Amino acid sequence: MNKVTLRSKWEFGEASECRRGLMCGMGYSLEEQDRPLIGVVNSWNEYNPGHIHLKNLAERVKQGIREAGGLPVEVMTTGICDGMVLKDPKYVEIPSRNSIADQVEITAEGNFFDGMVMLSTCDSIVPAYLMAAARLDIPTIMVTGGYMPLGGFRGKEVLHIHAQDKVGAASSGKIDMEEYNGLIENSWGICGGCTSMTTANSMCMVSEALGMSLPGNSTVSAVSPKLYLMAYRAGKQIMNLVKNNITARKIITVESIKNAIKLDMAVAASSNLILHIPAIAQEAGYDLPWWKYFDEASNEIPLLSHLAPSGKYSLKDLDLAGGLCALLKNLMPMLNGDCLTVTGNTIRENVKDAVVYDDDVIRTLDKPVSKEPGIGVLYGNLAPEGAIVKIAAVPENLMCFTGKAKVFDSLADGLASLRRGEIKPGDAVVLRFMGLKGRFGTTAFTFQEELKGRTELYESCAVITDGRFSGGTSGLSIGYVSPEAALASPLSAVKDGDTVEIDIKNRRINMLVDDEEIKRRIAAFNWEFDGGEYHKYLNLFVKNVSSMAKGGIWE
Repeated sequence: MNKVTLRSKWEFGEASECRRGLMCGMGYSLEEQDRPLIGVVNSWNEYNPGHIHLKNLAERVKQGIREAGGLPVEVMTTGICDGMVLKDPKYVEIPSRNSIADQVEITAEGNFFDGMVMLSTCDSIVPAYLMAAARLDIPTIMVTGGYMPLGGFRGKEVLHIHAQDKVGAASSGKIDMEEYNGLIENSWGICGGCTSMTTANSMCMVSEALGMSLPGNSTVSAVSPKLYLMAYRAGKQIMNLVKNNITARKIITVESIKNAIKLDMAVAASSNLILHIPAIAQEAGYDLPWWKYFDEASNEIPLLSHLAPSGKYSLKDLDLAGGLCALLKNLMPMLNGDCLTVTGNTIRENVKDAVVYDDDVIRTLDKPVSKEPGIGVLYGNLAPEGAIVKIAAVPENLMCFTGKAKVFDSLADGLASLRRGEIKPGDAVVLRFMGLKGRFGTTAFTFQEELKGRTELYESCAVITDGRFSGGTSGLSIGYVSPEAALASPLSAVKDGDTVEIDIKNRRINMLVDDEEIKRRIAAFNWEFDGGEYHKYLNLFVKNVSSMAKGGIWE
């Protein structure tokens, strides 16, 4: 290895000698201690199916690091699965993202790692790790845990999202419970990111599109031997990044972030990327109007792969068709191919030999699934800073909508009203005080899923919220309305019976209320966050979180 300045090598002194002695006490040789110190940052735990296999994967990473001349030390962080936690009221998944980024910073800076290999799979952990990498700006590679193998029920492979879709039907007695229970109990595989374009797989793809993961990592099965080979190669490659001082911000650039946004549109990825990608960008020091770039990309990039939940294909289908490398190769004319990646090569060089094996799963730019984008940004007097809709999941009959507002100040109130039969076809259901400051970025997923079980409502109603949606969102579901209601925004001024108009194609969302009347209502607005029912961390999050448009990082 060429001579490099290593963060882990301190000048002689009490602290350095104490550390040397402590490491000797743990059985590390002096030769090992002289190597570059590489943190293997792992979110493995026994209660997150996306991460339950990362303990074994980390062993392959460490083997690669040792063989390439480094000293690997594995450290752990929190790793919460969004599917396993309560969605409301003490919703912790999004707040955990910022905490995880802090955990990585504390550990990496406190121990002066020379580089990091980071292992994670799920919704908020992958963006948290990328945020930390951007913040710290040391050589870093992300190893994501692959997609979950499909479940099986009654002789057929099944997607988990198709089981989740039946929750509303089950609660209203519209499905045979033996069939329902069979789907719920058999639709998930043993490990990995859930098998559709929900947030976990979307963020794994973002990591690869940014250049922070090895080519093909995001679309390999969690149970494939290829994943373990990639982990080993990542361990070896981190040593090259350290040797050549290729740090995270040389890879996470404005242009690579734009590439990730364009990839988002090409696969109709999770609507939650509207929060996570700007957060990574802000941590890298790029304070730009990122929602504007999402909107521009939404009008520029066609849909190249129609993946569940809005399409018929799974991540397994995408993998067999050539994976993300093949899709990026087809998308390359719209990307900046000169962006550096963790391989030391450009993203164009990484995918130049990729092959498409199924041209219906992975389309070309001149024969896309649709020229309508995956995600759109709506603006209007109801969302002056923007609101997010997953366009690919909106039924054609709801692309232009007019309805009367039915307003709820909590998710619980909305669900109770839905279950009592008080929501009628054509209603514009407003679920507010669910944003980052109002309710920790609570997701309206449970409401949305129950609505799906009531076909007449699902096919006619709009759901409008300042909270988030699951990456598996579908229907006329509009989230991230900004500014959120807790900030005395127009959303806080909506009343029952106000007419709401939504025009997806023209990117508009308005309430038909006079501007002066909106101002009067806002002036009379009075709401305070009730922190008394929450533990300290959630109160701390509310006090310090920034706007959704900046990714909800710390102020």
